Amino acid sequence: MCGACLRAPPPVDTCLAAVDYGYPWSDALGDFKFHGDPGWAGTLATLLRSTPWVEPALEAADRVIPIPLSAQRLRERGFNQAALLAQHVARTKTDTQSLLRLRTTEAQSRLDRAQRLANLREAFAIEPAQLRGLCGLRVVLIDDVMTTGATLHAAAHALREAGVAHITGLVVARTALP
Repeated sequence: MCGACLRAPPPVDTCLAAVDYGYPWSDALGDFKFHGDPGWAGTLATLLRSTPWVEPALEAADRVIPIPLSAQRLRERGFNQAALLAQHVARTKTDTQSLLRLRTTEAQSRLDRAQRLANLREAFAIEPAQLRGLCGLRVVLIDDVMTTGATLHAAAHALREAGVAHITGLVVARTALP
């Protein structure tokens, strides 16, 4: 771990990424996420499952929780790309009810690291009816792309506050920091 992580450990225990965010994967993910092509979900899920350490993480997980979209973003896009990925990698463990997106946030892709962290502050919460059921669980938190980790970390903070014991972040692609 780096010095900053030693001083303030991240809320995610480990993070696994299938590929670097570059050609051809950046184009595929752009089609999937921004051009309304949910057909990419199966291919990207296969890529995820073939990544070292992903299968053991999925087997050990009690739940696989996708990063939720705001209601507005879901209406605009028509689907939640993280939820589609989760359903393809672990259909019987996918939980789309426990983690809530409280508000619409500015698109992260337009922001620098400090702005991303501020943008997502208190953006996620746990569904009150699900609160007790998360305590002590092992969770895989899934998203499509990770740049600074702000989204995964904000969601993981909410899960930690609910008592989740172990969180593995799982993303298709990891970008270089801007």
